[in-house]
Formats: sequence, structure tokens, C-alpha cells
Amino acid sequence: MKEKRNIRTIIYHVVICLIGVIMIYPLVWMVMSSFKETGTIFNTANSLIPEKFVLENYQNGWKGFAGISFGTFFKNSLFIAIVATLGTILSSAVVAYGFARFDFRGRRLLFAAMLLSMMLPAQVLMIPQYLWYQKLGWVGSYLPLIVPYFFATQGFFVYLMSNFIEGIPRELDEAAKIDGCSYFGIFRLVIAPLMKPAVVTGCIFSFMWRWDDFLSALLYINKTVQYPVCLALKLFCDPGSSSDYGAMFAMATLSILPAVIIFLFFQKYLVEGISTSGLKG
Repeated sequence: MKEKRNIRTIIYHVVICLIGVIMIYPLVWMVMSSFKETGTIFNTANSLIPEKFVLENYQNGWKGFAGISFGTFFKNSLFIAIVATLGTILSSAVVAYGFARFDFRGRRLLFAAMLLSMMLPAQVLMIPQYLWYQKLGWVGSYLPLIVPYFFATQGFFVYLMSNFIEGIPRELDEAAKIDGCSYFGIFRLVIAPLMKPAVVTGCIFSFMWRWDDFLSALLYINKTVQYPVCLALKLFCDPGSSSDYGAMFAMATLSILPAVIIFLFFQKYLVEGISTSGLKG
């Protein structure tokens, strides 16, 4: 029986490793192709290792377009992702605290509506949101990409933080009340410091989603100098003339570095925020 279990374990790990290789292969191919000469990328598509490593793709890609460096696009993406993430976390934490600690009329109805909003495809809201932002005069600016997230519009983060807060003992709230803390004081001095895993988890997900949000940028940004990275990458592909795929792969490789670095440094908190609730000893 022990030998059978060992064989099953080996087979399981081999299958998982093969699936992992299949999933990560396109990403590895893109990274390695960024070091190939542009004219040989698709001619040597079956070969993963470049015959000759070149850095011209990174140099050409970083030059950007029409005098606009690709660094400008990175700054735009960082601005959008950081500000929107701050708005998401702050607003979601406050709303989650209300759901987790207060009993008020219509609480269950509002919580159910929040859960239903998570099931609603974003494409359903695309047209009414665009018309709304157009009436407000926000089209052509970063406002549609930032302002809505300051109003806890993403139910995922509210649900995540609400569950985490419910795992924190209410005795801490009662002790803080005895010491004279208001509801806001309890949130600021007791709840918020204990929410670190959930907050870091929310920051990681929000940053990655805002960094990769191609569709929203395509709808609302119409000036090249305002493009984020995800939208600027498409400029390398010109249907009317030759496309610089080498530079596009090079900049795409750089564009995934922020998300990878954040995940590597904060993955401990990511696991804690999803799998645990309450206090750690």
C-alpha cells in the first residue's frame, strides 16, 4: 500500500509539473523572444533559446513613440494603479467594518446586493458608465479610472475584508469602548492594525487588476501621452506597416515586473489574508 501511495504521489507531482510548464511556456517564450532579432522571432518560433542575444529591442522599445518615452507610460500606469488601489482599500475597509460590526436596517439586503454586483459582468455596465462619464466630462482623463474606486465599487474587497473583520474578537471592541473610544476610534486603533494581511492582499489584487486594465484605458483615454503601459503596447503593432514585435515583447516583459516583484515580496501576506481570519498568536 505504501508503494502504491508513493507511486500515486510521484505521478501527481509529475502531472502538476507538466501542467505548470504548459501554462508558463507562453510567458517564457515571450521573455526569450524579447532577446531575439525582430526579423527572426517568428522564423524561430519553435526555438526557445535565441541564437544571438540582443538588447536592441529594449533600447528601441524604451524610446517610445513621437518623442514620448516608454517611461512616461510606466509613470501613467503607476499613478493610476497606486491612486486607485488606495481608494479601493480605504473605502472597502470602511464599508467592510460597517457590514461586520453594525446591525442596521437593510444590512442583509445591502450585503446581498454587494454580492450580486460581484456576479454582474463588467461589460453589462460598460455603455451606461461611458454615457455617464461623458455627461460629467470625464472622458479623456484619468477620473473614470480612479474616482469610482473611492466609493467601494468592487464587492470582492468588501467581502474579503468583512470576513476578516468578523474573525476579530468583539471583546477588543468592547474593551476599547470602555476606554472611551468612538466607533471610528475602534476602527482606527483596533481593527485597522489587525487587518494588515487582508489589506496587503487587497493591495496586491487591486494593483494587478488596475495595472492590467486595458479595456477601461481604451474607452476613456484618447491622448497618447496619457496612455498606460497596457494600452501603449498596442502601438508597436501597426496593421498598415511593419510591426516591431521585438520591442513589444521587450516592453511587455518589463510591464510584468512590478506585479511579479510585488507578489514575491508580499506573498506571505497574500496567503494569510485569504486563508486566515482573526488574530495570530
